[in-house]
Parts: sequence; C-alpha cells; structure tokens
Amino acid sequence: MTQVFSLPFQDRATHPLAGVTVLQLIPDLETNATARAAIDIAAALGAAGARALVACAGGRMTGELQAKGGVFVPFPSHTKNPLAMALNTRRLAHLIAAESADIVHVRSRALAWVALGATRMTKTPLVTSFHSGCQGSNPITMRYNSVLARGDAVLADTRFMADLAGRLYAPAAEKTRVIHQGIDCRIFSPDTVTPDRVQAVRRHWKVAPHEQIVLLAAQTSHASGHKILIEAARLLSRSGLTGVKFILACERKEGALDRAIDRAIAREKLQGIMYRAPHSDRPAAYLTASIVVVPAAGAQASNDAAVQAQAMGTPVIAANAGAAPETVLAPPVAEDSSRTGFLFKPGDGAALAVAIANVLSLGASASGKLSSRARKHVETRFSTGQFCTGTLDAYVALRRGGEG
Repeated sequence: MTQVFSLPFQDRATHPLAGVTVLQLIPDLETNATARAAIDIAAALGAAGARALVACAGGRMTGELQAKGGVFVPFPSHTKNPLAMALNTRRLAHLIAAESADIVHVRSRALAWVALGATRMTKTPLVTSFHSGCQGSNPITMRYNSVLARGDAVLADTRFMADLAGRLYAPAAEKTRVIHQGIDCRIFSPDTVTPDRVQAVRRHWKVAPHEQIVLLAAQTSHASGHKILIEAARLLSRSGLTGVKFILACERKEGALDRAIDRAIAREKLQGIMYRAPHSDRPAAYLTASIVVVPAAGAQASNDAAVQAQAMGTPVIAANAGAAPETVLAPPVAEDSSRTGFLFKPGDGAALAVAIANVLSLGASASGKLSSRARKHVETRFSTGQFCTGTLDAYVALRRGGEG
C-alpha cells in the first residue's frame, strides 16, 4: 500500500502535466525500492491527469501499478550485453515515438545508457535518478555510473549524491535537484502498529518482557557494519550492561557471510545476547526496538532503515558518513535542540558503544522529545507525498524549458 497522493487542484485538467505522457524505465516490478518509486510516481501522474507508462521486465507488483493507473509496457530491461543494449536503444526509440512520450525517466545505470541514446535519437527530454550506490571506486565504474548524471534533469536522493553527480559529470551541477526517496508515513507510524504485532516480534526474537532491543536492520553484506556492532556489544557486555539483546535482523537465506557473523559472535561469547533473526513486519520491528543502529560506513549504505525507524519514533544511531547527516540530524550539523538521532565516527566500535549506552540512559522526557522531532523530520522531508511533489515539479520545470 502506498500513500495516497492528493493534488492541490480541484480539477486535474488544470495541472501543468495534464495530457502529458511520461515513460519510466526501470529493471522490473519485483518488490524493491525502484519499483515502489515508479509506482508512486505513476499514481501521482495519474492524479495530475498525465499518462504514466512503466517499461520493464514486469514482476509481482505489476498488478499494483495497473490498479493505480499506470500502464505496464513489457521491455527486455535486464540485459547488460553491449549488442543487446544497442538493440534496446533502437527498440526504446521506437517505443518513445509510438507512445508519443513527452518525458523519459530512467532509474538504473544500464538502462540509462539505453535511454540516453534513444532520447537523443528522438529528441525527448531525459530525467535520470542519481541514487545512493552510484559513486564507484575506480575510473571505469565511475565512467559507467556517470550516465545517471547526464540527464536533462538529474534527481539526486540526497545532497551528498547531488554533489557527487556534479563531480562525476560537471554539467550535472546546474541541473540537479535533491528529492529524497519517500516512505509511506501511514504504514511507518506508531499509531498503526497494534500491541499484538509488537508482542509477536518479541516472541519471534525470543526477547523477554524486561529486555531492551538494539536492532541492526540491514541485509547481510561486507559493508553492512555488523563487525562494528559486534565490537560495540563486546565492550558493553564487558562493562556490565545487562537486560539488552542485540538483534541482527535479516531478510535473506543463510550464506557464508551469515555463518561468518555467527562465528564472530561466538568468538566474543555473545551468543546469549546477540544473534541473527529474520523479520517480516518492519514497522513493528522498529517500534519494538529501543535503538536502531546503522553502522555501515559509506554512501552505498541505504538510508531506508534510518528514515523508517525515525518515522516510528525509535532512536537511531548512524555512522557519520555519506548522506547520514542529512537523514539523521545531530550536532555539529544541527543544533542539539533539533536533534533527531545520533551520529558516531565510522568504524569506531567504542564510539558506537558509548552512543548506545547514552541512548539507553535517556529519560522519558528526553526520549519523547527526540521521538517527536524524528517523526516530524521524516514527515516533512521523506514522505511519499514530498517525493511525488518534488518529482512532478521537476517534470514541469523540464517541460517549461528549465533544467532540473
């Protein structure tokens, strides 16, 4: 379920995008953030009186797209073979002409190279989404990723990524807008999570009623920061901390890295207080936790957990790297009176341990004020409505001859 997008117009025919055809190009419509964004924008375009096409390989969210007014267009979008991509460029150019698309919006790197060629052939305005994970670590990767900074309008999901787009491709600096990825604040709201859902999470995680939870909700990877949390848990345990469970929530099947994490936990003799546990009810998981930690260092780490946890009013402790200072407001970037969470030095397990101890010791009044500020921060900057409004505004500006 996505957040309902409402327009500030009584008659959608008065919207500047009424009658306009926007073609979004994504890899697929499986359950992922890219597909969710495309569906949200398709719904907003429909509400504006525009025609919303989504070209991709399809997937389990196709029905939702169609139910919200979007049009699914089958397209072989997963190939990275140069010859197949060249064929796809001509295929896409034909599709643009056949559907009289006024704007093309692409959200992935391989498809962006296809879209760049096709829109230049058809002289159609191109919008690219430059998102976290596009920075690269070597000249070849950076060159490949730079295509997402070559649109006629570039939409970056954070100021950090907007600056990076300008460094990768200098002309992007003048045509980039920052539009934060949106979340549904009706789903991620403490008011919508029943006590039964919270109790179900605690039972599933085998947490006693008196125990507090420090949660790391991230897909297992070498960059997810699990080692830092293990180090912090070791230090806290040795200092005498009790009544706290450290849960490494995971969503995927067990692999070699998961087993390595289990061995690292066992080496520190933390099995009784720290373990991996799957979860499916993300809002309830965040509400159940006393703290959500985001220890991954680097812009490639997703900010979803930090944003979603703040929407639930749960204190967040994040590594001070990449876009984290935009997502989690804390000194020195923000005044302490505006704080929505806590930041620590990347890779510093001792600093994370101190931050966890400090948050666990917060009084009810301080904790309540922090929670309120965090929820307001997300509602005003990271909601689906804000995301859709910003994206449609970028389309309108591009149609009127402006960049970004």
